[in-house]
Amino acid sequence: MSKERHIIVTETDLERLQRVIELHADGRNAELAEMLEQELARAEVTSSQDVPPDVVTMNSTVVFEDAETGEIRRVTLCYPKDARSDEGRISVIAPIGSALLGLSVGQSIQWPVPGGRTRTLRIVAVPYQPEASGHFHL
Repeated sequence: MSKERHIIVTETDLERLQRVIELHADGRNAELAEMLEQELARAEVTSSQDVPPDVVTMNSTVVFEDAETGEIRRVTLCYPKDARSDEGRISVIAPIGSALLGLSVGQSIQWPVPGGRTRTLRIVAVPYQPEASGHFHL
């Protein structure tokens, strides 16, 4: 999966994401839920008020670069029920969604994607983070 790197998750996100994992643990997304669970197990957990503003939290808008292609994408990380790829709303249960969670600007991650490939993603910017904007209950 990923080499060890520092990730940060808020207490609120952790609680909500544990429910997402439970909902998907036995379904067609069981493997993806397990990958998310592994990431959360090693995350530093902090309060919503103390999370740095450059960290990707749930409902954050993030700009990232695919190191292989140079493609830069802007997406919003959301819960599965709110995912709309045509609107740039990527589910946290999707491989790239799980990869982005908890990273901060400048960090990179190598992450497996469907088809047996691995992509290297680098966080370029977090133009919107709910916690930094004082939106603690999205």
